[in-house]
Amino acid sequence: MTIDTVARDYDEQRNAPLGGYAALAAAFVATAGAFTAAARRRGTVLPDRVPPWDVLLLGAASYKTARLFTKDKITGFVRAPFTRRKEDTTAGEVMDEPRGSGLRLAVGDLLSCPFCFSAWSTGALVGWYAVSPRSARLAGAGFAAMTLADWLQYAWTWTQQAAED
Repeated sequence: MTIDTVARDYDEQRNAPLGGYAALAAAFVATAGAFTAAARRRGTVLPDRVPPWDVLLLGAASYKTARLFTKDKITGFVRAPFTRRKEDTTAGEVMDEPRGSGLRLAVGDLLSCPFCFSAWSTGALVGWYAVSPRSARLAGAGFAAMTLADWLQYAWTWTQQAAED
């Protein structure tokens, strides 16, 4: 059974770049494995537990980094080879759509979906946390503060609109 047969059986429109998805998954696993091997060689000791506060901090930071990479206007240069701008949305964000085929389309899917990209941003942040918890917390706090600032901007806008109505 070939990847084309599997893709056709999986998606009748043949739009799902399963080979590209497999390559991205393999790259993710290989990167995680290489990082783990390097951390072991370096003698990195993993924490016995991760405090709930750090989980919340890393979660907020992962949310924000995923949105920055997949939705922010300014990071469009990263997505441009793999996506096409569909429309501008609110709060300086954009809606991009993947383009191309195969691996290019798979990367476009990844770079236009904050839910998809969050696995990658979480992996990077957790790896950073394992190697250098203090600096990861500091960066996480910065991204979490950006998340809070976003919500405060929305709250201000909603309050202003309600006062005008």
